Amino acid sequence: MAWQARHGSQQRLYEAVTDYVRAEVPKGKKAGVHVGRVAVRRTGSFNIQTQGGTVQGISYRHCRLLQRADGYGYSFQPKPNTEEARRAA
Repeated sequence: MAWQARHGSQQRLYEAVTDYVRAEVPKGKKAGVHVGRVAVRRTGSFNIQTQGGTVQGISYRHCRLLQRADGYGYSFQPKPNTEEARRAA
């Protein structure tokens, strides 16, 4: 499933997959920064599934793609500081 959005003379096509996005919503009830997997709603807005829950009805204007869905699951572990690594050894 895909949906299209018109922006000026350009036409963009968005896939209804679980890409990883960052949404910076400037104001309103859902204001803030939301990072997570995205799903396209029938209306064309996005649902973003974050660690804290699902944020519904986010516009594509606020979303920035971080990673496309490629069928694999990824996680992030911060690299330990060199001092912390020395203490652990």
